[in-house]
This record gives sequence, C-alpha cells and structure tokens, in this order.
Amino acid sequence: MKNFKILYVLLSFVVFQTAQAQALTEDDYYQIVTIPTPEGVELEVGGLTLMPDGSVAICTRRGEVWKVSNPYMFGGGKAIFTQIAEGLHEPLGLNFIDGKLWATQRGEVTILNDDNKDGQIDRFERFYNWPLSGNYHQYSYGPEITQDGKMLFTLNLDWIGHGASQTKWRGWMFTLDKDGNMEPWATGLRSPAGYMVNDAGDIFYAENQGDWVGSGRVTHLEKGDFAGNPAGLKWADDPKSPVKLRTEDIPDTGEPMYEVAQRVEGLKPPAVWFPHTLMGISTSDMVQDLSGGKFGPFSGQYFVGDQGHSKIMRMTLEKVNGVYQGACFPFREGFMSGILRMEWGVDQSMFVGQTSRGWAATGRSKFGLQRLVWSGKTPFEIKEIRSAADGFILEFTQEISEEEAYKPSNYDIQSFTYKYHHTYGSPIINQREVKIKGIELLEDGKTVHLAVDSMRLGYIFGITAEGIVNTNGQSLLHNQGFFTLNQINEEVEPLNLDYYAVMEEEHDHSAMEMPTTDIVSAKRLNEMPESWGGEVDETIIIGTVPGLKFDTKLIQAEAGSRVKIVFNNNDDMLHNLLIVNPGTVEKVGQAALNMGLKGPNLGYVPEMDDVLFHSGILQPESSETFYFRAPAKKGDYHFVCTFPGHYTVMNGIFRVK
Repeated sequence: MKNFKILYVLLSFVVFQTAQAQALTEDDYYQIVTIPTPEGVELEVGGLTLMPDGSVAICTRRGEVWKVSNPYMFGGGKAIFTQIAEGLHEPLGLNFIDGKLWATQRGEVTILNDDNKDGQIDRFERFYNWPLSGNYHQYSYGPEITQDGKMLFTLNLDWIGHGASQTKWRGWMFTLDKDGNMEPWATGLRSPAGYMVNDAGDIFYAENQGDWVGSGRVTHLEKGDFAGNPAGLKWADDPKSPVKLRTEDIPDTGEPMYEVAQRVEGLKPPAVWFPHTLMGISTSDMVQDLSGGKFGPFSGQYFVGDQGHSKIMRMTLEKVNGVYQGACFPFREGFMSGILRMEWGVDQSMFVGQTSRGWAATGRSKFGLQRLVWSGKTPFEIKEIRSAADGFILEFTQEISEEEAYKPSNYDIQSFTYKYHHTYGSPIINQREVKIKGIELLEDGKTVHLAVDSMRLGYIFGITAEGIVNTNGQSLLHNQGFFTLNQINEEVEPLNLDYYAVMEEEHDHSAMEMPTTDIVSAKRLNEMPESWGGEVDETIIIGTVPGLKFDTKLIQAEAGSRVKIVFNNNDDMLHNLLIVNPGTVEKVGQAALNMGLKGPNLGYVPEMDDVLFHSGILQPESSETFYFRAPAKKGDYHFVCTFPGHYTVMNGIFRVK
C-alpha cells in the first residue's frame, strides 16, 4: 500500500509537470477558430465590420460584399454566408455608419443602399472621390470615425521603383464630414493599411518597411504632422494643407529619424517601432481592447496585425510630456493567411480577415476568416514595459520568483535604431548592450524596476527576461519586448542604488557596436575568379516578381561547371538568393529567422555548411552577380530567399546534372 501511494504521488507529479509543459503554448490561452467559407468563394478580405445584429460584413479584394450570419457558430451551428453586393473596385475598407455600409474603393468612398430592405444592396451612392493614376499600388482605406464624428481615410503611395504621389493626396490621411467636406490631416504616409482612433480620441497609423521607413512602426498622427515619406509633400502647397514642411526640407543623410526630427520641425518619429523580422515584416490593422478583461489581462492595450508573418502582435502605450511611446510584444502566430483586418465580435472574440494574393504570407492559404478566442486562462507574460527616470518598469501578469528577479543575468537589454533615408528599409545601426545598474522587485511581486546605464532618446530597447519564472517555476510564454524611448519619464523616480545596485561588470560599449557593412563571405564571390580565364560554363539569370516569388522554379547547371548567376530584384521588397543543399530549405530558412538582431547585418545568411553560395540583401530594382563552381555531386539542390518569412514560398530547384 505504501509503494502504491508513492507511485500515485510520482504519477501525479508527472501529470502536473506534463500539464505545465503543455500550457506553454499560445493555443492554450488564445485559440484560433476557422470559419469555413462556402466552396468556390474566394474570400480575400479587404474590409471587415460588425453589424448591429452581431453578424459581420466583409468586402473582398475581388469587389464583393458578404454578410456572415452566426459567425460565432453558436450551438455547433454553421456560419451563413450571403453575398449582398458585387462589382466594387478592390475595396479595402468597410464600416457601418448611420444604418448603412460604407465601402472605400480605390477611387471613392461609396454608400451601399438597401432601398427595399430585402438584405441586398440595390444602389451604390458615391459620397466622395479622388483621382487615380492606374498604378497597382494605389490602395485606399477607411473609413474610421474620429472623436468629433468625422470619417477618416488614408491613401497609399504609388510604387514606381520608389514611393510616388502621382495623383492628388496620395500618401495622405484626410477627413470627411457628413456634408462631404474634405480636410487633409497629415502626410508622410507610405502604405497606411492600418489605422485607428483610440479611447482618448488620438489617431494612430501603422506603417510598413519601405523607402524612408527603416522598419515597421506605429505613429501618433496629429493634424499637420509629417510621418516621414516625402512623396506626399508634393501637395503641401495646397491651401487646404495643414503641413508646413516641403520636400526640400527633408535631409537624406541616413541619420536616425529621431535625431533628424530634432531639427526638422513637423517630422513625427514613431510612438513604437516594430523591429523588422524580429516582430513582423508587414504591419496591418490595429484594434484596442476595451473589453474590461473579457479578452484576457491586456485591457486597454492594442493588437497589431502582420500580413507577411500571419500573426498578431501586442502593443502598449504611455504618454510622457505629451508624447506617446511604448512597447511591442509577440502575441499569437499561426493564422491561415496574411492578416489585413481585425474586428471585435459581440462576445469580445476577435475576427481576423486575411488575404495573401500578391502579398504572400507565411500562412499558406490564399485567404481566410478566423476568430481568436480567449480560453479564460491567464498567460505568464510581460504585461507591460514602462519608462522610468533611470530605466524601465517591467510588469508581469503573474507574481514572479523573487530570487530570479534580482539576478541581472536573467535580463538582457540591447538598444539600436534604423537609418532614415530614401533607401528601402535599413540595417540595424548603433546597436549597444545596455548595462543594468540596479534592480528592485516591487511589493506587488509582479513588477520589476530596472535601472540602466544608457537611456538614448529615439532608440529601441530590446528587453529580454529569459530567466524570469513565476512562483510556480513556469517560464514566460514570450520573454521579449521592444520599447521605443522618446521621452525620459521623470515622474518615476530613480532607484536608490545604495540599496538596489547590482554587482559591477566591465563593459566596453565601443566594442559592442554592431557592424552595419554589407556581408563579405567566401561563399559570395562578386568577381570572376582569375583562374577561370574570363570564361564561364553557365550563365543563369534569375529575377523576382511581386508576391514573394522568383520568376522561375527551376535552374540547372552541369556538375562542377563554372556558374555565373545574375540576380535581379524586380520586386518592391528586399530579397536575397542562397544556394543550399538538397532538402534543407526549411532548416536554413528557420536558422535565418532565428538570427535575431544579428540577421540584418549578416544578410540573413546563417553560418552553416548547408549554405553553399549566396548573394547579399538586394534593394528593390537592383541587381547582383556572383560566381561559383556547381557541386560535383549530381542532385536537386535548392535556391531560396531567406529574408525572414520568405523562405516558405520563395524557393526553387537548382538541378545539378
């Protein structure tokens, strides 16, 4: 009997430990529920809005409008899809205003009228329109509603190898009142697919990496602000324009954006940077959780979608000296397609509308409609990062181990930023390790004050708390956040280092600066070897096309032959080209994804034997030539782009004959 009791206790412990391990997944806290679409329906979600009866209305990139009844599938029932309109011009915004649906097409905002109340749209009523150039990149978004009841819209720039405003107000945010009076609000926008008005009435928009945009970011836009891309300044001379800057006022020096903004009045640095590939690659929609705790422990915080990485990130904000700043965190990945739209349901679950045609995503489906549902369990997370006069305040969702809280080795802080220049994207620059000087665990057992030795304004602080565990010994679900520091918060007093100082360690900050030069490697030969005598056996020309694709799926060469590859990046995104061993695309791609802060400076080329040859990272509309001898062993090798998130779809066969 005694042995039985011991066995029972041991089995119970194993079961408990197994349950703890299984709980450390996102799915245990936030479940993704797929809403099946009818066969033959290409539901490429462009706009998504909640209807008064709890159903959702969806406009698609194919110009259709659908009403989805019972989208929650209550009682095991099915969602019912009803097409109520068609024939719109790629609408990418939808809202229900004053009893009617409003859709934003490429060239106008349209009221959808159901005159006979039969549930079908009978009449399209143009409310306001703007000119079009015909450029594929002229997407249009909205409407959102401002605090004073006006409608808010944004217009994408054209893409002609760089951002351009070929028709009026491209690259702008503007408002319309109920009488159709248009008022420009701000410019400097590049691809503003996601924007919102928060509970304080302030306006935020999310931007994607591109020209003049080193990485994804969220910016607080006040009237007259300039958000960074100068193409829209073409229209700043219009009498309606509240923007005072002109194109010639914008320096193209490659300095950090915050530093440029200190001498260029009107240039608005972001409230929160979303480090490229470390958080996502293509920010999209934004929503704020105002449920009062019905969606978990993050009430008042924000959720930001990512189209390219098919995931949702979390964002917190604080206002210091009238200026917004804050942090972003991983939240939930694994959606079926690229996330474009998010909307709260009546049960405080989140509807997630998705599409990937032309904008390839890690989610393999071409489109999708899903719900994100909180399980009721509280994940162990960094709930929030706030600033202090001497460092940062980390608040966790659960009480943490006091012993682990006071170990400086359980934290890692790196500060860095990006270049502000006309070039597409930016490498990470000025990276520096930040030394922890003091630690205090506050009385609530959930909050840690970290005093640090460096508070560089305008910089991103990547804060990792890998060694922190809760009082049950459980590790964090996500152990990293990225805080953007725009102002020093003098209201939170510094630590008394007589009591809370940590042991001094030697730090040579100059040695910690990361290189930003292009990667040089023995596997990347940009000049023909002299031993070849000026001759090659195979010349292969390979390019890219929009939608995360190479222009071919197969290239070939003779075993041992002298190969010259001309790689042309014709796309509007950054790409590289690697030749890798047979069957190693997933392995190499994941290794590139896991390179973290080192990735940009190493061209996302992991140091591993399976990488045989490679190019560097190519800007849009640029080219590189490199040389190598084909492997002596015949077989199907691979070529692949390892820019994070690309490898799953952007690869092909390199056949050695």
